[in-house]
Amino acid sequence: MKKAELINEVASKTGVSKTDVDAVIKATIETITEALAKEDKVSFIGFGSFEITHRKARETKIPNSDKTVKVPASKSVKFKVGKQLKDAVNK
Repeated sequence: MKKAELINEVASKTGVSKTDVDAVIKATIETITEALAKEDKVSFIGFGSFEITHRKARETKIPNSDKTVKVPASKSVKFKVGKQLKDAVNK
């Protein structure tokens, strides 16, 4: 499902205008992004949670080559699925 399809679905289910739904979705994504940038965990009970994980710096070998490259430390976003979502998907 693409963003436009999500907006249409939410607008039809709630009776809220597509413009307002779009604004709410944008604000929600922006707020989640800001929280994750501060390394806060974002949880939606039953749906799941987003959190930052840290990857250590490491060296890795390039396939089919003897060269190794250094991969710097980085952050990544992890999503853990909530029970209700997991159950709904596995019906």
